[in-house]
Amino acid sequence: MKGAEAINSQPILRQIQSNEVLMAAILAWALAQIFKIISWAFVSKELNFRRLVEPGGMPSSHSAFVTSLCTGVGLRDGFDSTMFALAAVFAVIVMYDASGVRRAAGKQARVLNRMIEDLNRRELHPERLRELLGHTPFEVVVGAALGILIALWRL
Repeated sequence: MKGAEAINSQPILRQIQSNEVLMAAILAWALAQIFKIISWAFVSKELNFRRLVEPGGMPSSHSAFVTSLCTGVGLRDGFDSTMFALAAVFAVIVMYDASGVRRAAGKQARVLNRMIEDLNRRELHPERLRELLGHTPFEVVVGAALGILIALWRL
């Protein structure tokens, strides 16, 4: 009954906005996205706002998001809680996927794009694939560190 009472006592949007753990995670994600634009501009010498919505890049916003969430849950509910265990496992899976599976898919896309370029020379025009899908382990670690720092700062 406690859950139903909480929902009825305050509008849902206000409850979400007052969730400090969620807000810290969103802030970590947003800052990582902004840092992606800055790091891209530094390396490529051009400003590209599409980096806000493109996957991959430095730092990993996925890692910042999930580690901030995980750290916030640990700080609020205890690092020995079931919720922290759930958040930690979730964070590890997301970061493994970002640096493993998605990165491998990006490498495969690069190879396929080379094959498409060869085909294009023969008058065929298949669509190019997105190559920057995943993250290097360093990008994941930097994103994770950013997420932890934001959670420690905000909570």
